[in-house]
Amino acid sequence: MLDVETLQPADLAPADLALWRAFAEADPALASPLLGPDFTLAVGKVREDARVAVIRRGGEIVGFLPHHRRPGGVARPIGAPLSDYHGLVAKPGVEIDAGQVLRAADLAVFRYTGLVDPADAFAAQATIPAYVIDIGDDVDAYLEAIRSGSPKKIKNYRRLDNKLAREMGELVLTADDVSQEAFDQLIAWKREQIERTGIHDFLRPEWTRGLFQSLFETRQGDFRGLMINLYAGGQLVAGHFGVRQGAVYHPWIASNNPAFAAWSPGQIFFMRAIAAMPGLGLTRYDLGPGSDHYKHSYGLTQTLIADGAATASSMAGRVAHSVEGVWALAGANGEGPVARLRRRMDIITSTELTMGGRVKGLVDAVASQGRRRNAIVEV
Repeated sequence: MLDVETLQPADLAPADLALWRAFAEADPALASPLLGPDFTLAVGKVREDARVAVIRRGGEIVGFLPHHRRPGGVARPIGAPLSDYHGLVAKPGVEIDAGQVLRAADLAVFRYTGLVDPADAFAAQATIPAYVIDIGDDVDAYLEAIRSGSPKKIKNYRRLDNKLAREMGELVLTADDVSQEAFDQLIAWKREQIERTGIHDFLRPEWTRGLFQSLFETRQGDFRGLMINLYAGGQLVAGHFGVRQGAVYHPWIASNNPAFAAWSPGQIFFMRAIAAMPGLGLTRYDLGPGSDHYKHSYGLTQTLIADGAATASSMAGRVAHSVEGVWALAGANGEGPVARLRRRMDIITSTELTMGGRVKGLVDAVASQGRRRNAIVEV
């Protein structure tokens, strides 16, 4: 018999946080910074709807399910759409039924897009690849594997690296860059890219900008923001910003200076950033899911995640299950237009906390279809 207590992240006791960390550290599949309690605590500071289902069996805590409680008993992954990985973090070896957890938490459905589920609580089929740069203890061997996999491309990128330095000045990779000006510029370039390509602007809501700024300003501790930038002759040309926990880095923002597009600065950045990982104490650079071509080239390790929904073992859950079935019959679980519409709606409803924001998101989605068809994927 499961007993579930739903708490705001700030109300978790230090012992709860320590136990959550211990559960995550016990399983390599849960190594992402997005799956630990610190990410949930950070999101809880900028969103009032952040919750954690603390799962007990016989009085013992056996799992944690962080989520956003939305109207109608709908649960969304904590921090979505920033949480490329999410799920139930359980005590190693225990069996937990997600449907029972949702029922006990008075939830009808949990929509997920990047489910990590080593405990098999959701019984979901993981088929979506996510790409990881895992250098192990030999970064030189990893870089050589990249070169061997795409020799012509890498030779061209090295040529562009030399050309950029020759024409624009010395190239400097600044790891753990703390420049507020550079941070603001990366955000501005990313929003310009979002506008050009027509995807939903996840940086428009105050909570995402507030979360990023808070993490950027965190300089100490195992869990904090990390910005890595490439400069040419003192000018910012490319950079990443995201969150790290220990030796694992998960970037959210990848931005390039449009004025330097001819030199492919994103590609130059990657080779230099990978080489810098040991000096930063990083062994894993998590690129997440997506069809971006650079992920295939640099993320030589893949993990599989799941997309779908879990429903509660209750009347509300059965109604939600029927709704999910209608979407499935319409093609929401494939790669066609209905699936793209559903994913866009998931991003909008996860990101936008007001009715006005959701309406604007839907209007923008319709208006952006032409731009997306003609968009060129950027790195």
